[in-house]
Amino acid sequence: MAVVVNKPIPEFDALATGQVKVSHQTHLGQAVVLYFYPKDNTPGCTTEAMQFRDRYKDFEKLGAAVFGVSRDNMKSHDDFKAKLELPFELIADTEEKMCHMFGVVKNKIMYGKKVKGIERSTFLIGPDGILKHEWRGLKVPGHVDEVLKEVKALKRAGATAVKEAASKEAVATDADVTPA
Repeated sequence: MAVVVNKPIPEFDALATGQVKVSHQTHLGQAVVLYFYPKDNTPGCTTEAMQFRDRYKDFEKLGAAVFGVSRDNMKSHDDFKAKLELPFELIADTEEKMCHMFGVVKNKIMYGKKVKGIERSTFLIGPDGILKHEWRGLKVPGHVDEVLKEVKALKRAGATAVKEAASKEAVATDADVTPA
């Protein structure tokens, strides 16, 4: 089942560095950023990982979890994470289950040959498990700031919804009180 904006994320289970289990349910109540990248230790992927690393505290302050996802194995991810001192976990999708579910596996032409590769993409999942935003075929420069901006907007929208619900509840409570 493919992902669709404004729809719940389909069921999935994955293992990340640090033996962290990640599923469609493990982070309910928290925004989640999943960024898919082609390969550990390549120039663009290293730059992207460092940019998420450098802004990680901003994501954390907003209550958002960040995970990198690629087809690399756990050993590669552990080495990449340690080398770059990444504060977030990397999901090893060696069987490409998440890559296919999120539709990031694409045919590419490399050195004149058709190869299957990962299209650099990022997905923002809301605290309710609904896919809120997606970026596909993106360019690294400025991307992390764009994702952070959407996480802030999501946080503001959530805070506004909570205030409106509390206000409606207060009005309903006031209406239930009968004068003596």
